[in-house]
Amino acid sequence: MAAAAGGLWWRDGVIYQIYPRSFMDSNGDGLGDLEGIRQRLDHLAWLGVDALWLSPCFPSPMADFGYDVADYCDIDPRFGSLADFDRLLSDAHARGLRVLLDLVPNHSSSAHPWFQESRASRDGPKRDWYVWRDGRDGGPPNNWLAHFGGPAWTLDESTAQYYLHSFLPDQPDLNWRNPELVRAMHDVVRFWFDRGVDGFRIDVVHRIAKDPELRDNPVVDPAAGFGGQRHLHDQNHPDVHRLLRDLRRLADGYPERAYVGEVYIMDPVEVARYYGRNDELHLAFNFSFLRAPWSAAAFRREFERFERLVGERGWPDHVLSSHDAPRHASRYDHPTLGEARARLAALMLLTLRGTPFLYQGEEIGMRNVSIPPERLQDPLAHRVHPKLSRDPSRTPLPWQPGPGAGFTTGEPWLPLGADVDSRNVAAQRADPGSLLHLYRAALALRKRAPALHRGDYRRRRAPRDVFAFERREGPERAVVALNFGDAPATLTLGRGPVREALHTRSDAALPDRLGRITLGPAEGIVAVGA
Repeated sequence: MAAAAGGLWWRDGVIYQIYPRSFMDSNGDGLGDLEGIRQRLDHLAWLGVDALWLSPCFPSPMADFGYDVADYCDIDPRFGSLADFDRLLSDAHARGLRVLLDLVPNHSSSAHPWFQESRASRDGPKRDWYVWRDGRDGGPPNNWLAHFGGPAWTLDESTAQYYLHSFLPDQPDLNWRNPELVRAMHDVVRFWFDRGVDGFRIDVVHRIAKDPELRDNPVVDPAAGFGGQRHLHDQNHPDVHRLLRDLRRLADGYPERAYVGEVYIMDPVEVARYYGRNDELHLAFNFSFLRAPWSAAAFRREFERFERLVGERGWPDHVLSSHDAPRHASRYDHPTLGEARARLAALMLLTLRGTPFLYQGEEIGMRNVSIPPERLQDPLAHRVHPKLSRDPSRTPLPWQPGPGAGFTTGEPWLPLGADVDSRNVAAQRADPGSLLHLYRAALALRKRAPALHRGDYRRRRAPRDVFAFERREGPERAVVALNFGDAPATLTLGRGPVREALHTRSDAALPDRLGRITLGPAEGIVAVGA
């Protein structure tokens, strides 16, 4: 596939996350699958995204819904087969869509043959492919805690040693200090690159190298569980950068492949290091918007901080929702301005400097769905607390009104939202003023205007509740004004002719020249001109 004209697809394009269980079910078993995704590729092409990222679809016992991989080089039968994947990949490429898979390198499933061989004996050939240690003082080797609660160590009775698991006991950590394991994981990457996959989103990549001495983490609040430790020694070790440089050299041996790293560290100074000197990750996820309150100052601050620190070394990116976070349309909901806020967030995401990531359903303003206790699926809900469940943001995408919402002819694995008869793809596609059409228009404008997909960023003066900025690329400039306030705001966009513009309100009059403008509550505009 050709690269984007004058640029790189992963920098100039927009990436759409698919959670396969919830995108489209082709066989009526209530679970989304690869054939369902293939059948809906035309929606993604029509929408105007450039790439799709599939959350894990490898064989798995599903203790953590695919993030416990039992075979890195196959497809779980729940989702289809390798032949189904090949058809999906071919059809995506035929539509100009790139495909990224979700690589899970920090840990495998305890059902993976590698771990089964590793735990068979202390002196087996794959023992050192995982992290095994003797206990200390009658307990685990150190004080490290797992993300999903409890110690990060489980005693294996048969060999009388503990194995490390940063997440569930079903997810033993791989030992990236073992050269044979590293070669095996490189072979996994080659397997999919050779098949034509365009890149990987790499899960918790900052955890693949730990302190070799396994020193205790400092404890700041013994009652706070995982969050009560400073995770100095079980993540973000300097050696992770050497491992990433080796992975990058592998990718650079293939045309136009890319890595997007989940570096779940909230310090952008540290996140920036994962770009290396353009020899590590191509993109490192920016999660700052997931915690930002609804205010112009907050979004401006988070964007400019990430832009300043990461933009010096690599290319920024932005995300408002994901399978691990509450949907932003719910986070920023409002009694009267909820829909307007969703529209404003869309315009912001697609006009800022950096690669936008969209999460399935975001384009129709999907909200979190309330899940009855008896239908909770997320291990976080069962192991820690039901309020921590990620299920509300993982519910099936409604394609049309009626039973099953066009997602399935069976019983969906998670409940559908109460609003699916009105909030679905078909209804919004039939309405030119819908949020879906706003996303499509903004994506198309972003493609047409180089200033919006690769231009620099300059802040503009604006009232307190307005986030205003300018993007420039050569003679072209795009001026953006976003009113996060609950009252109208007036500002001057500048001077000069406007070639084309887009307003969050579909019935708003569009200017033919830059000048003074008043934006209503939760309204925004982008104007492109010379």
